[in-house]
Amino acid sequence: MLEPGPITDCSTLSKRAARRLIQRAWVLAGRDRTLRQHIREAELVTLWAIEDREIDWTLTLDHGRLDFERRASKRPDATFAWPTADDFFAQVGMGNLEPATTYAGPPLPRRTLETLFNAFTAALRFVLQNPVDGNGDPLV
Repeated sequence: MLEPGPITDCSTLSKRAARRLIQRAWVLAGRDRTLRQHIREAELVTLWAIEDREIDWTLTLDHGRLDFERRASKRPDATFAWPTADDFFAQVGMGNLEPATTYAGPPLPRRTLETLFNAFTAALRFVLQNPVDGNGDPLV
């Protein structure tokens, strides 16, 4: 079986493929010990959204544990939103939370969320270069 190569044009990804890649990146980020140390005291429900593709997911931080859900939370503590998928993937390439993100939530966990975003973007860049799951099956 041929393994898919790096994904160079993220704008051609289907909604399903984008969700699978994002979910795989969160799984990998959740295995990062440094990240788990940063979020070990956090109890937070976050909503992440890419508006033009109508992709929403919920990430719950629970004392060092990440729980990912493919649907939107009804009452998130913090919300991240990107107007377009191109903005989202461009920001992932930069690894910076600031430029294109709309953030709604308390300022207090911002540092924790930046650490979380940095771990996620590193994992997503890896997944975009190697779009296969843990069993070697293609994600796209």
